[in-house]
Amino acid sequence: MKTILKLLITAIAVVLLAHFLPGVFVRNFWSAIIVAAVLGILRMVVKPILVVFTIPLTVITLGLFLFVINAAIIMLADFFIGGFAVSNFWWALLFSILLSISQSILHA
Repeated sequence: MKTILKLLITAIAVVLLAHFLPGVFVRNFWSAIIVAAVLGILRMVVKPILVVFTIPLTVITLGLFLFVINAAIIMLADFFIGGFAVSNFWWALLFSILLSISQSILHA
């Protein structure tokens, strides 16, 4: 039950951010739920692999490269989901930062 609630909260954050950011598009709330689920799966599967491969770069940038990894995961979700679009990398970076901040506020 807690996982479903987190999924819905993330979907609401995706819809709100897509409404305010002109470079991000979500077709409807069902697409936002799919985006939230796919982002959760990609963060569980792909992110640890990318983090391990980029440890030296992450250490050199004092962890800031993790934002780039998050943006890459957003772009990957854009590739897989038809009702979700991000216009370029910079919008994905801003979207990932704002989504992380909103998730930490809403999940608390």
